[in-house]
Amino acid sequence: MTVTDQISAGTRLGRYTVERVEPLSAIQATVYVLRHDLGARHLHVARDDDNQTFAVFFPTVPQDSTGVAHILEHIALMGSRTYPVPDPFFAMIPRSLNTFMNAMTASDWTTYLYSTRNERDYFNLLGVYLDAAFFPLLRYESFRRDGHRFEYADPADSSSELKMQGVVYNEMKGAMATPSSVLWKAVQKGLYPDLTYANNSGGEPSEIPSLTYQGLKDFHAAHYHPSNAYFYTYGNLPLERYLDAIEAGVMQHFQPNALDVSIPDQPSYSAPIEQQVSYPSSDVERGAQALVAWKLGYSFDPHQNLLWSVLSEVLLGNPAAPLYRPLIESGLGSALSDGSGYHDNFREGAFAVGLKGLSADRAPQVHRVVLDTLQQIADAGIDPALVDSALHQFEIAQKEVSNAGWPYSFKVMFRAIGPWLYGGDPVSGLNLDASLAWLAEQRAQGPVFEQAIREQLLTNPHRVSLTLVPDPEQPARQVEAEREMVARLSANFTDEDKARVVQEALSLQASQDEQDDLSLLPTLTLDDVTRTVPRPAYTLDQQGGAVVGRIEQPTSGLVYLDVQVRLPQLSGDLLEWLPLYAFAVTRSGAAGQDYVALTRRIEALTGGISASAGVGTGPERLDDLRVSITFGGKALSRNAAELVTLLRDVLAEPQFDAGRLEQLVKQRVAGVRASIVSSGNAYAGRLAAAQLSPEAALEERQSGLEALKRLEALLSTASWSEVMDRFQALQQAILTGAARIALTASQPDLGLELSSLTGLFGGQAAPSLQVPLAPRVPQARTTDTPVAYNAVAFQTVPYTHPDSPALLALSKLLGTEYLLRELREKGGAYGGNAGFDTHSGVFRMTSYRDPHIGRTYRAFREARAFLDTALSDRELTEAILSASKQLDPLTSPDTVGRMRFYGDLGGYTAELQEQYKTRLLAVTLDDLRRVMDTYLTPERAAYALVAGKDPNPETASAGLTFEVQAI
Repeated sequence: MTVTDQISAGTRLGRYTVERVEPLSAIQATVYVLRHDLGARHLHVARDDDNQTFAVFFPTVPQDSTGVAHILEHIALMGSRTYPVPDPFFAMIPRSLNTFMNAMTASDWTTYLYSTRNERDYFNLLGVYLDAAFFPLLRYESFRRDGHRFEYADPADSSSELKMQGVVYNEMKGAMATPSSVLWKAVQKGLYPDLTYANNSGGEPSEIPSLTYQGLKDFHAAHYHPSNAYFYTYGNLPLERYLDAIEAGVMQHFQPNALDVSIPDQPSYSAPIEQQVSYPSSDVERGAQALVAWKLGYSFDPHQNLLWSVLSEVLLGNPAAPLYRPLIESGLGSALSDGSGYHDNFREGAFAVGLKGLSADRAPQVHRVVLDTLQQIADAGIDPALVDSALHQFEIAQKEVSNAGWPYSFKVMFRAIGPWLYGGDPVSGLNLDASLAWLAEQRAQGPVFEQAIREQLLTNPHRVSLTLVPDPEQPARQVEAEREMVARLSANFTDEDKARVVQEALSLQASQDEQDDLSLLPTLTLDDVTRTVPRPAYTLDQQGGAVVGRIEQPTSGLVYLDVQVRLPQLSGDLLEWLPLYAFAVTRSGAAGQDYVALTRRIEALTGGISASAGVGTGPERLDDLRVSITFGGKALSRNAAELVTLLRDVLAEPQFDAGRLEQLVKQRVAGVRASIVSSGNAYAGRLAAAQLSPEAALEERQSGLEALKRLEALLSTASWSEVMDRFQALQQAILTGAARIALTASQPDLGLELSSLTGLFGGQAAPSLQVPLAPRVPQARTTDTPVAYNAVAFQTVPYTHPDSPALLALSKLLGTEYLLRELREKGGAYGGNAGFDTHSGVFRMTSYRDPHIGRTYRAFREARAFLDTALSDRELTEAILSASKQLDPLTSPDTVGRMRFYGDLGGYTAELQEQYKTRLLAVTLDDLRRVMDTYLTPERAAYALVAGKDPNPETASAGLTFEVQAI
């Protein structure tokens, strides 16, 4: 028996007192709630999972919009008492085998968190994270670099233009150009005008320069103390090991401290209010959003939290939901507005709903439709079957153990952290049994949800009707406002002040060029790299035109079913429409049911079904282009047969109609447009790669900015009959194709009857497709953003080529050792990265939320010279360590088997993957220089960017002339 087995409420573990021990049988775990004598809270989830996890949360309540909490999050990770190197956080990324590593600032908390499957790595990172959070150096140079600073356009020339710089400053310029960010900040300010939520915790660019260095240090002293800390650990090690490390690293160095970071109640409005906010956009026809938002009760009340979580799912959880459907069918907008749904990330919860993709003059109509529809729902009553379906989704979420998306350990954490930080019971978010029993009792007594709609929405005066308005003139005004701000703040500059700005800039630049003593940081070695890949067992069976793999995994009572169809030869026209087909087919009707009936059937019987188009290459040739469409879904064991029938109906008998298709295309367009500014680096990288790679060229035509143009043209021509003709041709091609069906389940469900699926397919798969490349011309796309997203791409070699592992290692070396320093630390961009796709052979360098264009392309070109600097075995080892993480992704029962099944069928066998790892571990520095000289040369490069302006004035000196198109 271990000590952990004997722990119960009241047990003392050093200076910790165990307050609660509770089993979580649904996920085979035990939760421990502890409190330290200093006041620190600790939640530990003991579970047989080797993905050890740590997080520490600090309630942070900024009283202004200078971004102090966000800037502090950055600077705390830039050197600490034990690790006084300039950037231990970024330095640890390649020295670790972490499965997740980051820090985050929310509206009222800041967290530092990571996970890893390597035990030594866990404690290495724990030491760095604890020291960073509790004992940061908070150097003035770090504040200037990541916060804000004056800097001349030519840092050494005080006669050049004076500018405002800073990593967070530039990040937030980009963030606050996105409609979702502007809207959500307005919602917070509208609902909670007297609380910390009214401030922008990330920082308003116009207010960030008001933050002083002393203000930053004072904020750390006020908030980053064990008395204000909430620790979370997860894993299969003894609890004492986690606690002892935290005690030694932090607790023994502090005394008790009284802190008050509590958030009071927001006084309620006596009457609803209306607000209008603008954001930089020229899309006056479709760029507006209209939203209605309410303040609700305490989010840490487990009963109310469950009630509103369920009610939000009932009202908005799918396109057939009783509030979602009337909004879309009103024709006023194209999709639900950003922020729609229930939010428990405030002390008092919020519910919001509206539409986007409309002109601003339609906003009052949207507000009216929201209120009228809610009134109709309350009067008519909610079908109990819809509530049962929503509760069914919660049952699946409670049982499912998956690392897809986020590591599962963090999914558990975020279910607990909300109520915990606001003074509630953290276990209530992990174990819903008590709240579910309460809800069942309330439902038996009467219409609980209808009552909630009436009392907390319809008659609740604390309501905000918000309109987000696109303003074409705002970008120019913001540029001018920034110039005026700089002029105002520097109006009294003397020659000495100007000389100081130059000297500080040169000093900062010199410090960034210094070699850091990274020997102070802990690290792993290549011996820690796993040489093998998972080989989960599966059975293989050919049934008609389908190959069936049955994969036994501990899926906690869920069944996962995936149908990947390799397609026969298709025309280029049909290939371009395949992603829209995949988007529409599970959102339309099937087998005699319209989309409303089918959606409700899916909600009642499954955890959702999906379809997605895929493009890939074989391991030996880059022109071995393969196109597929994958249908997938999951269900509880008791509904597995219904999942099969549903997938069969969607595959064999899809039903499209013009009205619904128009709605879906509008949603698709709205979604792509909304993602451009937040993911501009991805769009730019694809535009560049499309000039070189057949795979990227097809992806650009299917899902990139080229696809956006085609969808917008479709909306203007309304050629729905032509689209449905294409859809019919695609559906027939799918049934002609060769299917690969993966069933992942626990042993009792492995015999699931699949003949209704396997009998659908003809078994024909096309040989390699021929896809023309985009013209080899630098491409620029302009949109409403004050920052740039720059990219350069190179086509290299296929997976099995001996040089591929060296290119992968090179991408990691350039990303962490060169681009991070050149683009972020020196250039002020939020991000600079290099990436290598081992399957497509495309090597990219990109920047993210970058204030520069010309400077960045010069940095891309100078990457080769960096390789001639005094690189050491350390840099090589870290590059290989970092590359090995890409080859060893975090899996879980729902993914590990199907990855192996589809990998084997696609030629990426376990043996081939292990050979790749072996080659990677043997890469040398000379190999990196050689592959760069061979494949990453200027004449092989392709360029693209997304920015707010014509780049050519900045790139002409580099010999780059971009073809410019507005998005």
